[in-house]
Amino acid sequence: MTVRRLAFALALLVAAAAGWALVRVAQADARVIEVWKSQTCGCCTEWIAYVEGHGYKVEVHQVEDVDPVKDQFQVPEEARSCHTARIGGYTIEGHVPAEAIDKLLAMGPKGIAGLAVPGMPDGAPGMDEDGSPYTVVSFGPAGIKPFE
Repeated sequence: MTVRRLAFALALLVAAAAGWALVRVAQADARVIEVWKSQTCGCCTEWIAYVEGHGYKVEVHQVEDVDPVKDQFQVPEEARSCHTARIGGYTIEGHVPAEAIDKLLAMGPKGIAGLAVPGMPDGAPGMDEDGSPYTVVSFGPAGIKPFE
């Protein structure tokens, strides 16, 4: 093998390794959720621990009033809960289960701005998980619909 070919092969190997590293960084970043919550909300803290337990890294923003964040991300009034989060360009409102977030990110649906568990229902992650039923909804330009 000539020196030129060896150098070219080495350059390709380095480029491939660098590309793989960038893919891994992008995948890691895809698991970062930013959460806006009040400092005194205990159920928000429970939900954060829950999503961390499902492999997400959480960046918490303590705010006095979460409503301006909800307004910024256009969370409909009827879908609102106690905390608001963002991941992968989507808004996650309230006590949404990790499985629904995983599905949303995997599907990458157009026309959905985010997911919500309206209110603070028993049974939802971070609340009294007593098996009570609750509904996960999507919201966006087409309105609010059950997320399946």
